[in-house]
Amino acid sequence: MSVNIVAFGNERDGFSEDNQQPSLIWSYLGRSALISQIDSSLSASHVGNPVFTEYQACIFGNVRLVVHDCPVWDIFDSDWYTSCRLIGGADIIVIKYSVNDKTSFQELKDSYVPMVKKALNHCSVPVIISAIGARKNGVPCTCPLCTSDRRSCVTTSEGVQLAKELGATYLELHTLNDFYIQKYFGGVLEYFMIQSLNQKSCEKMKKRKKTQKCRRVQPPQLEQPEKMPILKGEASHYNADLHNLLCCCQCADVAFYPEDLSTVVEAHKIILCSVSHLFMLLFGVKSPSDVQDTSVVQLAQSLFAVQAGDPFPSSPRGVPPCVPPVRVVVKDSVFCSCLSDILHFIYSGAFQWERLEEDIRKKLKDPDKTEHVLEKVKCILKTPGKLSTIKDCRSHQIKRLYNTSLRLFFNTPVLADVIFKIQGATVPAHRAVLVARCEVMAAMFNGNYLEANSIQVPVYGVSKDTFLSFLEYLYTDSCCPASILQAMSLLICAEMYQVMRLQHICELYIITQLQSMPSRELASTSLSIVNLLKKAKFHNSDCLSTWLLHFIATNYLIFSQKPEFQELSVEERNFVEMHRWPSNLYLKQLADYRNYIHSQKCHCTVM
Repeated sequence: MSVNIVAFGNERDGFSEDNQQPSLIWSYLGRSALISQIDSSLSASHVGNPVFTEYQACIFGNVRLVVHDCPVWDIFDSDWYTSCRLIGGADIIVIKYSVNDKTSFQELKDSYVPMVKKALNHCSVPVIISAIGARKNGVPCTCPLCTSDRRSCVTTSEGVQLAKELGATYLELHTLNDFYIQKYFGGVLEYFMIQSLNQKSCEKMKKRKKTQKCRRVQPPQLEQPEKMPILKGEASHYNADLHNLLCCCQCADVAFYPEDLSTVVEAHKIILCSVSHLFMLLFGVKSPSDVQDTSVVQLAQSLFAVQAGDPFPSSPRGVPPCVPPVRVVVKDSVFCSCLSDILHFIYSGAFQWERLEEDIRKKLKDPDKTEHVLEKVKCILKTPGKLSTIKDCRSHQIKRLYNTSLRLFFNTPVLADVIFKIQGATVPAHRAVLVARCEVMAAMFNGNYLEANSIQVPVYGVSKDTFLSFLEYLYTDSCCPASILQAMSLLICAEMYQVMRLQHICELYIITQLQSMPSRELASTSLSIVNLLKKAKFHNSDCLSTWLLHFIATNYLIFSQKPEFQELSVEERNFVEMHRWPSNLYLKQLADYRNYIHSQKCHCTVM
């Protein structure tokens, strides 16, 4: 080991003619009892060096001492790299100055102490400040040409203040004789030498222990569990389903005619009433007293005339016999000419306002007529009792209507044209919504099936609560199962009616709930994951069944202790054993390591 000391500053009086007085560092090296050998040839070769002098010696018998003595502070100006390298490699820093050279001290304080701070860079290197010499208390000359005033003394308080700035130890040495060198400077310097050697010995011991620790047999590393497959969701096609209902005109129960009955535009009461209070008033869902908005009532009376019970010139397609046809005469011919575009706008979610403006403008080619029609559309979509929400409207300002408005007609007899009988209870519904949202029901109500001309339709194999959740999804495009078992029942219902997006939503809900279960709850739960796996396979839920197999394999230590684990098929158990976590290899390595620890009669470095 070695100790590196760097000394800065000139302890000699710069105005004295005697420049042969010994330096502080050399005086210590020559007089200390700890120094067993000094490399005098090396020191002699550097005596004339204007930058620094390097000394090498042996202390405490076999410890190498390296001292760099820099009497000239200009080393910071001439060679910043060398000065920073010296400070960076120093174990102890000594700053020395003469108490009778105030100018040099002031230059040290103003110019070089900040540089030393910067070079130290918050390192915990001990610093010793030594004030050398006996103060000369003569009165300085007042002659402007005399330089004796530059020899005014550096006071003790100034030296102590400098030491505080550097966090250093302050010493005053009146002379460089044996007493002061040994008792004061030598004692402090040797104390910091011992501290430095102790610190280095401690770091060396830690490094040696770390090396020995690395050479020991390490415990086996537990690899990460295999990543389970990611389930990708399906984008919503809610608005597209309702728009397709308008295009194919299935289950249409409304026909709009001009006054001359020359053309017909078919639509659906349930969709129109879910959009506008005006249509609720028109088809008897609400009365004028319920609407409480005279502008809506006046527009309904001036724009439409409902004629029920009369035969259609051409009967709308898909209307069951139990639903009486409704004929609506549009009194405004300009509005009637744009009715198909307005209905496409409504069935598409009523958020493509700019497109509606453009279509009507191209069709009418008259700004006044275009504005006339658009104002009536705004009034139709207006909420009674409130200012028009689509005045000066743009697409991003019109909220999508169906997710909330069709919910008003869910599980209500209003406008209902079909009743499901399930578990002794009845559930009203609307054919138009069912046909638009479910292909199986579209085939059932429009094909050669008994349900096509029936008002009451029985439902088997599904509970009432599950079927209500299924219908809620059809009406609102959202669902929120209360539990994993309810989600599985809803998944089975969705598979029965081939509603794939609802099936994916239920799969994602089950996966999310199982992933959030802590290990303790997973071990104590009565929920059978193997039973869920069998149901998922039986009902063609490939994504969920694959994920559940990986889930069982990832939590092998939990599920292998449960009785349901024995219900896995041979193929499933082989898959779980192949992908189990932790693996058999890890458990074998762990057992070998424990045997090694026991044989060595030592404690585990991990535990």
